[in-house]
Amino acid sequence: MRKRLSSNLITRHLQEHSSIYLFLMVLFLMGIIFGAIMVNSLSDHQKEDLFYYLNQFFGQVEEGAMVSSQDLLKLSFLHNLKFAGLIWILGVSIIGLPLIFVLLFIKGIVVGFSVGFFVNQMGWQGLLLAFGSLLPQNLFIIPAFIFVAACSVSLSIKLIRKIFIRQTFSFQLVPVFSRYVLAYIATILVITIAASIEAYLTPALMKAIIAGF
Repeated sequence: MRKRLSSNLITRHLQEHSSIYLFLMVLFLMGIIFGAIMVNSLSDHQKEDLFYYLNQFFGQVEEGAMVSSQDLLKLSFLHNLKFAGLIWILGVSIIGLPLIFVLLFIKGIVVGFSVGFFVNQMGWQGLLLAFGSLLPQNLFIIPAFIFVAACSVSLSIKLIRKIFIRQTFSFQLVPVFSRYVLAYIATILVITIAASIEAYLTPALMKAIIAGF
């Protein structure tokens, strides 16, 4: 019964906000493409410098000289929590609506640039490294960011309509805001899973991939 209720809530949520999700996913994809294109705009000297630091990092991974898993877990969790929290706060502020789109676009740029740089410098080995180092945690982080961004955009639109179109649109603020808080709590849970993967699984995958080169 609970599974059916949960499934119905998720389905209804996706149906009600399908246009928002579509826009955000297209925006994020555009950010990835833009980030990948940015790699080609770097000069040879800039690429060499970045690749030098990247090789140093790979050496640390292979030697097991990285920060401890506990520290990595804390850093990853706090970083992603702050990013999601900023999106959540912008949703309440109303005027921060455009910034939600900007933040998600920038996140796409970071992912696209990272993958693009790996591939540009190392070919198929770079693609394999990108999958091993970026994919596991981002399978959870990216949907979580898109989810909280969609909830934030939806709330902002409702608040704007509430303020500027009072006569034709109304909603109860307390239930809506309560669901908004629950959405952020759900995002925190997903971020915790993603941070755990990044701290404990990703370094092991990277070490195995680097050792296989």
